[in-house]
Amino acid sequence: MTAPDRDARAAAARTAAARAARESYGRLVALLAASTGDLALAEDALADAFERALRSWPETGVPANPDGWLLTVARNRERDGWKSAARRRAAPLPSDDEPGSPAAGSSSGAARPEASALAHDPLADVDPDRIPDRRLELLFTCAHPAIDASVRTPLMLQAVLGFEAADVARAFAVPPTTMAQRLVRAKRRIRDARIPFAVPDRHSMPERLPPVLEAIYGCAALDWRGGAADLAGEAQYLAVVLAGLLEHEPEPWALAALTTLTLARRGPDTAGFVPLDEQDPSTWDAASIDEGDAYLRRSARERGRLATPGRFELEAAIQSVHCARRRTGATDWAALRTLYDALLATSPSLGAEVARAVVVGRLEGPAAGLAALPADASGFQPWWAARADLLAGLGRRREAADAFRRAAGLAADEAVREYLVARAVRVDVAGDAAREDERDDASDDIGEETQPG
Repeated sequence: MTAPDRDARAAAARTAAARAARESYGRLVALLAASTGDLALAEDALADAFERALRSWPETGVPANPDGWLLTVARNRERDGWKSAARRRAAPLPSDDEPGSPAAGSSSGAARPEASALAHDPLADVDPDRIPDRRLELLFTCAHPAIDASVRTPLMLQAVLGFEAADVARAFAVPPTTMAQRLVRAKRRIRDARIPFAVPDRHSMPERLPPVLEAIYGCAALDWRGGAADLAGEAQYLAVVLAGLLEHEPEPWALAALTTLTLARRGPDTAGFVPLDEQDPSTWDAASIDEGDAYLRRSARERGRLATPGRFELEAAIQSVHCARRRTGATDWAALRTLYDALLATSPSLGAEVARAVVVGRLEGPAAGLAALPADASGFQPWWAARADLLAGLGRRREAADAFRRAAGLAADEAVREYLVARAVRVDVAGDAAREDERDDASDDIGEETQPG
């Protein structure tokens, strides 16, 4: 094999492994963990499989089914873990009424526990060529009451949906080392408490459903610029599957609507970040908008007329109003203010307060919008972006440019940062031009006053 051929194979292997990690990590971990009950072991086994892929694929070529290859290698790695002496000493022994226990395996009780454990392979019936999606089951496992409430959603985002622990820590404003320690403890708790991997019954659903919805929403929010082929698309898929599974629960349908309507606005992204009100609605996906609106109507039907709309139904309704611009050519700002008022009454948040202030600015002018902003949110990036835009609308260009730069400094997304820096420059240039015009006018006035009569 020539050097260029080796380089090409190595590049293809890295690309295939990266794609599998991005698109299939959560599904593979969920399947491996659901079969063994050990989330940490599943992650270790899959990490080992990826490492072996990067060593093997450049030599043998990328397999026709990379996910199946990774599952097979990870499954063998898990088997090795179950067979190890250290693992047998650490794992709890089965109870007498469980398959594989001495009492269940032999009338004389002579069977050895470790022998029965080895005889049962929890992954034996898994077909690598037909990989089921067990992520919803694992999401509900992570939402079990035995898991600390503060770590349930972060655990789902990291272990099930594939986000890096550092990204999860940033989203929850927690130091990365602290978040990593919490996640390790939670995974150990799942294993030691032998929490079952299953969707709970209706009796347990009210306690378990909210963090699952939050995790799916968080997946879409963390990948908010992603499309259908990215994690945002995976979030939409999971939301729709969850809604179908819990067909009479209104908020899963609302989340399905929210994620679908958000994806509908993911048009061609060739010009970097474009704010919502500057986007061309003709590039939005009309079929996805119709689909999202149908989910929203289903949510309202399941809720009934007597119940108050939930947070996700209100957020989905806000997205529906924005998406309606594709059909009407205009944004119904009054409807948006009504919806934000309801959202703040139901589920108050700093983000909703800032968004409402922007809407007020559209309806009543930038001065009213500026007055509606929360008094002190100087660490919140959207607050600075909204403040900058409202100040620019008032003609307070120097303050606006400073606010745009503050917003850019707090932005995590590079495209957003570039957009805000460009806005600051444009406002600065406009301010310089206005000041130059003022100086010219003043010079003209002085000249007129000093002309001989």
